[in-house]
Amino acid sequence: MNPPAERSNAWPAPAKLNLFLHITGRRADGYHELQTVFQLLDFGDRLRFRVRNDAEINRLTPVAGVQPEHDLTVRAARLLQQFGGRARGVDIEIDKRIPMGGGLGGGSSDAATVLVALNQLWELGLDTNQLAQLGLSLGADVPVFVRGESAWAEGVGEQLQPVQLPEAWFFVLCPNVSIPTAELFASPQLTRDARPITIRDYLAGAGNYVVKNTLKNVFEPVVRERYPAVNEAITWLTQASGVQARMTGTGSSIFVAVNDEQHAQQLMMALPRQWQAFYARGVNRSPLFSRLEKHA
Repeated sequence: MNPPAERSNAWPAPAKLNLFLHITGRRADGYHELQTVFQLLDFGDRLRFRVRNDAEINRLTPVAGVQPEHDLTVRAARLLQQFGGRARGVDIEIDKRIPMGGGLGGGSSDAATVLVALNQLWELGLDTNQLAQLGLSLGADVPVFVRGESAWAEGVGEQLQPVQLPEAWFFVLCPNVSIPTAELFASPQLTRDARPITIRDYLAGAGNYVVKNTLKNVFEPVVRERYPAVNEAITWLTQASGVQARMTGTGSSIFVAVNDEQHAQQLMMALPRQWQAFYARGVNRSPLFSRLEKHA
C-alpha cells in the first residue's frame, strides 16, 4: 500500500498565439518548413500532481473526447518515466481553461508542464535541452513551452530563438469549431511558398505588427472558406475592435491586440452568446518558470 503523497500546488500551462504563420517550403520527408512567432500568454490550464510511490500514472480529470492513453499529459509522464529510469508514478489533475482544438497549444502546453514539473518532483535532474527533445517527440509545439520563452520559430516549429515582444493585451475569440490540422496541410489551396523573412526584419516592426505588418497566417484563407463560423467570427471581431483579427495556429481561435484591459472588457461585454472568449496579456517568460523557481 502506498503512503499518502503530498499534493503539489497548481503548475501553470500557458496558452500561446501564433502572431503570424508562414510555410516556406516542404522537406524531403514530407514535413513543411515553417516560420512563426510564438507569443506566450498569462492565461492557461493549471495542473496538479500527486507523486506516487508506485509506477502508476493516472489522469484523474476527465477530458471530453480524449481517452487517458491518448492524452498528451499521460504520454508525457510515461515518456519521462521511461527516460528517467525511475519507477515512480503520479496522479494528474487538469483544470482545463484553454479551449480544445483552437490553435492555442493547450495539449502541447499541458505536456510541457508535465515534463518540467515531474522532472522536478521526481528529482530526475534533466536539463532543458533534454526535456525539449523529449517534448518534440510528442509534438512540434511542445519545445517552446518547455523552454518557456516567447520565440521566433523555424523548421517544423522546433528551431527556437527567444524574442522580446511588446507585452500587449490580447482578446481571443474561440468559435467552438474543431479543425483537423492534417486536412489543412493537405489542402491544394494552401500557400506553401511564402517568402522567408528574417527575425531582424520582423522585430523591427514588432511594435506595430497588428496594424501595419503584412505577415499573415497562411491557413486562414483555407479555414475561412471551409468553416463559415470562423469567417463570421473574424468579421465580427475585426469590426468590433477596429483591428484586423488574425487566426492562431491552424485555428479555429482568432485574436486581436487591444489597447488595454478595459478595451478587452468592452469587447467581452459585446460578445455574441454563441462564442466564448478570454483576454490575457502577452508575456515573454512563461509563468511556469516562476512556479518552478518557487518549488526549487
